[in-house]
Amino acid sequence: MLLENLHVLHFKNYEEATLPFSPHINCFIGDNGSGKTNLLDAIHYLSLTKSAFTSSDLQNIKEGEDYFIVRGRFKTEEKISAVQCYLKNGQKKIITLNKAPYERVSEHVGKFPVVLISPYDTDLIREGSEERRKFFDSLMAQLDHSYLDLLIHYTYVLKQRNSLLKQFYEKNYVDKEYLQVLDEQLMPLGTELGIRRAAFLESFEPVFQRHYRHLSDSHEVVTLAYQSQLLRQNYAYLLDQSHRKDLLLQRTTVGPHKDDFVFLMEGKSVKNFGSQGQQKSYVIALKLAQFEMLSAKNGQKPLLLLDDIFDRLDEKRITQLMQLVANHTFGQIFLTDTHLDRTDKILQPLSNNIRRFRISEGTAETIEEEDL
Repeated sequence: MLLENLHVLHFKNYEEATLPFSPHINCFIGDNGSGKTNLLDAIHYLSLTKSAFTSSDLQNIKEGEDYFIVRGRFKTEEKISAVQCYLKNGQKKIITLNKAPYERVSEHVGKFPVVLISPYDTDLIREGSEERRKFFDSLMAQLDHSYLDLLIHYTYVLKQRNSLLKQFYEKNYVDKEYLQVLDEQLMPLGTELGIRRAAFLESFEPVFQRHYRHLSDSHEVVTLAYQSQLLRQNYAYLLDQSHRKDLLLQRTTVGPHKDDFVFLMEGKSVKNFGSQGQQKSYVIALKLAQFEMLSAKNGQKPLLLLDDIFDRLDEKRITQLMQLVANHTFGQIFLTDTHLDRTDKILQPLSNNIRRFRISEGTAETIEEEDL
């Protein structure tokens, strides 16, 4: 799978830019804050219909404008697919495939898989359970659209229940029958989410462990553990027993939205006991396992986005990643860096098919061979 080009209009710090891509390696070179990562995020939008870095779509509209457009053309085998993301302030986001809008934006997820490796990946280890749920939910959604539908349905009913709990608290009145109706809707959805997550982790863990061994050249045993209230109790029972607490706190306190994925090394928390290098190897192994599983499922290599890895990773881990590039493990690659000479030194022995772009204050210009 290839992304042949990218066009952005009023996206983040870009007024407008059009970039034609190499089928192998594409480099965005510029100072910090120039807009390099914003181009990676635009590609992320084309694949997953959302930003990798901001939770609100409106934050991606250029200051002073009221809409943005991100457009790109994918090539898979002999098929060309034109994708566009359009968002106007106060209106619903529109995603089109070959000019035909989706009825539901979620229908697009999984068609053009993408994997991002960024300096923020260690948040998977350092931050709370929500970051880890997002990672695994996003991967499972790209692999299986029925999982995404299940997650969306569960989240919708959960929001209804939380809204109802808030109303009960404010009015000092409880409609137990109405609450029971929502419990009965939530229970099978939450139970199925837990079953699917546990089953997925069994298949994911050995792939992850293999990549960690390759990256670390060490013998420590790394594992992933699925932590869920549903592993100990029936969800219907948990919901029933939590009514009083839920009413007091005005939110649903039990269910898969409280799940966690625990990262362990030699049976101990990677967050608390892993060195900085071990933590970096851990998250890169997670991302490489993500890449491998998406490749196997879709029969096509995902786009690989590498954000500032030459600045943030040590030489050993960069070398190991570049070995994978040399072995054609990856397909099309997009990366950012601040130094063109460093990028060329690392990449030129690996490929003759490299396109470089000079990024400066929201502009992108191709760097021609004679300018190197």
